[in-house]
Amino acid sequence: MLKKTFMDEEKNNDWKNRHYHQQTASGGAVYGLGLIGAAVYFLPHATSFWFGVLAFLKALVWPAILVYEALRALGA
Repeated sequence: MLKKTFMDEEKNNDWKNRHYHQQTASGGAVYGLGLIGAAVYFLPHATSFWFGVLAFLKALVWPAILVYEALRALGA
């Protein structure tokens, strides 16, 4: 009967961790597409350079604004 060693467990856990992280990598793509969509929405409404900068900053933080407004609407 073979006895498992600590190193065998470490290798097994390392593989599990890498496998798990590969499944959750699509969130960055979704955020990136949302960023592009928000920039396309906000930038045409900018009337000056600084309003354009503000529009880009809004595009970066739109998920936080969305969650805040959703929670406020739910009364949380």
